Amino acid sequence: MNLFSPVTLGELELPNRIVMAPLTRSRSGTDGVPGEDVVEYYRQRASMGLLVSEGTYPSFAGQGFVRQPGLVTEEQIAGWKRVTDAVHAAGGLIIAQVMHAGRVTHPGTTGGREVVAPSAIAIDGLTRTYDGKAPFTVPHALTAAELPGVIEEFVHGSRNAIAAGFDGVELHGANGYLLHEFLAPSANHRTDVYGGTAENRARFVVETVAAVAAAIGAGRTWLRISPEHNVQGALETDAADTLATYQALADGIAPLGLGGLSILHQDPSGSLVQELRARFGGPFLVNTGFSTVTTLEDALAVAGSGWADAVVVGRPALANPDLARRWREGLPLNEADHTTFYSEGTKGYTDYPFWEN
Repeated sequence: MNLFSPVTLGELELPNRIVMAPLTRSRSGTDGVPGEDVVEYYRQRASMGLLVSEGTYPSFAGQGFVRQPGLVTEEQIAGWKRVTDAVHAAGGLIIAQVMHAGRVTHPGTTGGREVVAPSAIAIDGLTRTYDGKAPFTVPHALTAAELPGVIEEFVHGSRNAIAAGFDGVELHGANGYLLHEFLAPSANHRTDVYGGTAENRARFVVETVAAVAAAIGAGRTWLRISPEHNVQGALETDAADTLATYQALADGIAPLGLGGLSILHQDPSGSLVQELRARFGGPFLVNTGFSTVTTLEDALAVAGSGWADAVVVGRPALANPDLARRWREGLPLNEADHTTFYSEGTKGYTDYPFWEN
């Protein structure tokens, strides 16, 4: 398999197998409306096989970061429509990552709204709010009667994404946010049908994915997961339990015919990742970097060994709008400026140069 060859993922025909990871950039103001800087940022990167937007909240209670974009208001949808129009005009494809932060937020970020999670367990640490840093709060444990409403938030946000011109959606089931909180035994202490066993902990994620797939089409619905990543209090340290949980998840979503399953894991060739790929049976994407940067060598190894159908790349895509060309032609890369990852303005955002020769 060639990293630079076309590939079909669900309803999408990608010109190459390089996918831009969802990258939090905090450039959408207090109203969550993507502006012209956001339009330019995504437009610049349209030559990659597929762009995945930064995590975008489907409800105000689901907002996790300051200046995070949303998919709730008409103004937010219109802002994203300008983004998707620009990407499409440049020949690119873009899907929206729909992300509910769950307990990884604070009322100082969500406008005073209640923080929710599978169980009333707070994360140990601080979060950045509009009023400065503050300790994470103890979340409200969602009742079984409230869960259909939360699923509807994902459905409504996903429908809004399609209305905004996105080519599909990726549901964020990774990195300790709401869907991942149901999967992780450290965050889910429920005693009903959504907790306890591996199958029960996977149930809410399966139901959410199925509802979104039914609403917008399975071929335009993706899921991102990060087993064993162990961040933001979502700890999966029992290998047997982790395998059983994600086996149940893969078995639950496999019949849906999704556009893709994207996995963040440092060992793409390992038994866990490849077991999940086999069980899922559909388009499969791998992101090898989080604490480490995905290199061209990493990407070529994944593609050349057939460990996945496409490679998801973060920081190199952030710093190199023409990453597909640079990797294809062996050109030097721009270095990412870590000090500007979550700041405001164009510095470290839309001012990374293209290769000029």
